[in-house]
Amino acid sequence: QGRRPAARIVQSRVSEVFSVDIHPAVSMGRRVFIDHGTGIVIGETAMVGDDVSILQHVTLGGTGKGRGDRHPKIRDGALLSANATVLGNIEIGRGATVGAGSVVLKSVPPLATAVGVPARTLGG
Repeated sequence: QGRRPAARIVQSRVSEVFSVDIHPAVSMGRRVFIDHGTGIVIGETAMVGDDVSILQHVTLGGTGKGRGDRHPKIRDGALLSANATVLGNIEIGRGATVGAGSVVLKSVPPLATAVGVPARTLGG
């Protein structure tokens, strides 16, 4: 809504200083907590819900195999732990947790925990 040029300027400067690359078109919820905000990458069509916590070196990226809506959707209250990688047009459910260092390639149900490389789901 007319703020795209300003968003690109802010994104460029933040990327330089903090090694954070959050595309200006990302749909970002309220009260998103980015702890130790270094090394964060969030792709253009990603969606981050309300009250989500994102720790350092998290990537919300595409798989490189598509166009259009190609990035993850992170639902309200989810936790993305340090060094987590979430790839593709998948969903991390409400209140779900992604463990440190995990690589998530499939959707995670609400309130579940995903851990490992590739991630497997526990609980939920």
